[in-house]
Amino acid sequence: MATHLVTGAGSGIGAAVADRLHARGDRLLLVARNEERAAQLGSRYPGATTLVADLADAAAVTALELPDRLDSVLHVAGVVDLAPVSDLEPAQLREQLDVNLVAPLLLTRQALPAVRGARGLVLFVNSSAGLVASAGWSAYAASKFGLRAAADALRAEELPHGVRVSTVFPSRTATPMQQKVHEQEGGVYDASRWIRPETVADTILHVLDLPADATIPEVTVRPLVQRPGT
Repeated sequence: MATHLVTGAGSGIGAAVADRLHARGDRLLLVARNEERAAQLGSRYPGATTLVADLADAAAVTALELPDRLDSVLHVAGVVDLAPVSDLEPAQLREQLDVNLVAPLLLTRQALPAVRGARGLVLFVNSSAGLVASAGWSAYAASKFGLRAAADALRAEELPHGVRVSTVFPSRTATPMQQKVHEQEGGVYDASRWIRPETVADTILHVLDLPADATIPEVTVRPLVQRPGT
């Protein structure tokens, strides 16, 4: 039975990934930001282990106790708060950098001995904003550009240990985060226009289940519907 450490399983892409893995009988370790969310995850995924840590708290992340073997670490959690640089509050910047960039690096460091033992996978769910930054997206895009760089460095470092490192770049996906983005942009949210979370989850599982003779360093997932103004 494969064992996977997953962040962001409470909703959106993370929930879709956890649904897929739980349904096929894999063992799940799910990081929850508080005890209430941990209880919700425990109820939704019977048999899963929940680990409580606010990803914005570096000390809490580094205090997590992990098993001796992990077949994958799937970094799906993320936060977004749009603002132009002229209006960007320090707390907005700090939270997005901490959750989207610092926490994945610290959690990966904690998990590496276990992933090395399994010759497993570290996968980062990034964003199209990690490839191109638009107005209002400075803090979020900076965190995601940094995450791509971290993944590139980790991939080169862990090659001798047989650890695969992949980044998935989903474009706009029908999640609660996307609904918040539309509200901040002043647009009307229509989930039917965007990628289904399950589609991104299928992409992640394809990367995860790739035979040991190959790796997919990066994959981009985009909706077929054209965005207004493009």
